[in-house]
This record gives sequence, structure tokens and C-alpha cells, in this order.
Amino acid sequence: MEKKDSSKALNELFEAILCLETVEECSDFFRDLCTKLELKSISQRYQVAKMLSEHCVYNEIVAATGASTATISRVNRSLDDGGSGYRVVFERLEALKEEE
Repeated sequence: MEKKDSSKALNELFEAILCLETVEECSDFFRDLCTKLELKSISQRYQVAKMLSEHCVYNEIVAATGASTATISRVNRSLDDGGSGYRVVFERLEALKEEE
């Protein structure tokens, strides 16, 4: 797939995700889209990012998630080098908790 086509396909995927309305719909979609291993990897990286943002140390993260130190380092670099996607999600989830 050419870069232009790939970008269009990726944007279509993001649009599809944005049209989901519930956790159940999201779960169904991602279980159709991804393998169990892919979902495990994605959710593990998310948990690593969350724990890093909470200032957990690598040993705690390894014990809690089973992630390798290489994975933790890659996620940490993403957070250090911008990681705005993670931060937006964390801030919005925190705001939702405060509204409850």
C-alpha cells in the first residue's frame, strides 16, 4: 500500500473508532479487528503509559504488567517526546472521574 493510501486507510480507521459510542461497541470492534495477542500488546502498552504517568518505577511496572524493560523504555520515550495522545486520554479520563 502506498503512503498516501495508507494514510487514507488509517484516517478511515480512526473515523470508524470515533463513531463507536459505548465500551461494549468498542470492545466488539477491537475484538473483530485485532488478534488476542495484538489486544494484549496494546492494552499492556496503555497500562505501562498509565503507570509511568503515575511515576511508577520500572520494577513495579514489570511486576504489574509483565512488560519488558524495552517496551517500558519505548513507551517512556513516547511520553517524553510528546506523547500528547496518552496525555489527552489520561486528562479526559481524570475529568470524567471528577464529574462522577
